[in-house]
Amino acid sequence: MALTPSIPEALRWLRQATSDLQAAHNDIQRCCPNWVLFKVHQALEKALVAAVLCRGEAFEGHGGLIGVAQRLEAEEPELRGLVLDVQGLCDCGMDAKATQYPSYHTYPMTTSEAFRCVDEEAVLKQAQKVLTTLKNHVDKK
Repeated sequence: MALTPSIPEALRWLRQATSDLQAAHNDIQRCCPNWVLFKVHQALEKALVAAVLCRGEAFEGHGGLIGVAQRLEAEEPELRGLVLDVQGLCDCGMDAKATQYPSYHTYPMTTSEAFRCVDEEAVLKQAQKVLTTLKNHVDKK
């Protein structure tokens, strides 16, 4: 289904991003940091979609989260620092696949074992910063 590039559609995607981030908060300290990281990925993906839609552009999604963040930052000066923030989260393990599939890790490790050293609170704080930045950007449009 094609997305309609518009402010109302962008706001709808932001509402879902906020919900996804709240779901990540619910998983803190529950021995499943991979799910925290996955839900953060989902939240940021939706927030980036919203930022693209509010520009009146169709969302292509090429280049993953970093690629979308790079394009937005290049075209929107007030989003300076977005790429570094998203990259920092990726460096912590935020990923749609590695957080879910054991084949992304050496045998016999599972995804729930692979991310035990993640500082979930720091990840959520950084994700909230990115979400707030993108929400403020959409709100100004």
